[in-house]
Amino acid sequence: MSVEVDRLAVPFAGVKISSDALHKLSALFTLFMLVGFFSFGNAAFLSVGNGLTVLLQTSVIGLLGIGMTLVIVTGGIDLSVGSVLALSGTVAGLAVKAGIPVPLGMAMGIAVGALCGAVNGIVVTKMRITPFVATLGMMLIARGTALQITGAAPISQLGEAFGKLGNGSLFRMIGMGSNGLPKVIFPGIPYPAILLVVVAVAVGFMLRRRSIGRHIYATGSNEEAARLSGVEVDRTKLAAYVMSGALAGLAGIVLMSRLVTAQPNEGVMYELDAIAAAVIGGASLMGGVGTVSGTMIGAFIIGVLRNGLNMAGVSAFIQQIIIGFVVIMAVYVDQLRSRR
Repeated sequence: MSVEVDRLAVPFAGVKISSDALHKLSALFTLFMLVGFFSFGNAAFLSVGNGLTVLLQTSVIGLLGIGMTLVIVTGGIDLSVGSVLALSGTVAGLAVKAGIPVPLGMAMGIAVGALCGAVNGIVVTKMRITPFVATLGMMLIARGTALQITGAAPISQLGEAFGKLGNGSLFRMIGMGSNGLPKVIFPGIPYPAILLVVVAVAVGFMLRRRSIGRHIYATGSNEEAARLSGVEVDRTKLAAYVMSGALAGLAGIVLMSRLVTAQPNEGVMYELDAIAAAVIGGASLMGGVGTVSGTMIGAFIIGVLRNGLNMAGVSAFIQQIIIGFVVIMAVYVDQLRSRR
């Protein structure tokens, strides 16, 4: 049984490298090309401040993309992550507003995300409903619940502690300027970026070094062969959806913390960014192929593309059109790779 088909070697410039590595190289090349294109004639794009902005924007896409990758590798899809993000963030906001300590309130939000993922997994594995329909239903349920419990109104005045995760940074250095006023010497590394790296390393290690990771690849490569090999396919799928929901909840906490306001309308269409990040990074919608490192490259491509278009004054509607073309081309490349 072939578990990781993306490791098949292909010749390149006289050297055999894996198709997965080749795809990552092409994605990296695309990322560098985008950076070069947007920085041409716009020095502000390469500024430290804008770089930190890209990191903050990519942290949410990256967290969603990692969870989406786990589901896609099993051969499924999760269309509910954007709505689960909103529901988890609003639950955390309501909890903090009610006087619950911030860490516990945030933990409750992540737990709600994991619960939504568990429901997705149960519907897919026990009710045998296709992932597209099951997660589409959860997308509507989670969004409707978030709007209902908040009255479709944002939850504000959550306090400075709630915004620490989304707006704080490590190694921030502040000195005194010549005018006697505080001056930022180094803005520091944003906490969301650090969190993204920690999650990416942990999930990447799990996929490559732990049995659950091998089971996820086996399930997506050939479900029946995996079952005959002793893999508990349903439990593996359930675990993937739970982790996707939990990471969507974590992304919701990060986003709401950045805003210091719980917004039930946040996360609309974020599932498309997550799918795009995973597919651009090499994940196959057919299942069995995908890596966290590839998804991170894909997330940064989406983040840089959106940031560059914003700085160029391109409207949000045109941005949607461009991202749509990117998704179509990424899926097309995936299909060509699968045929080969």
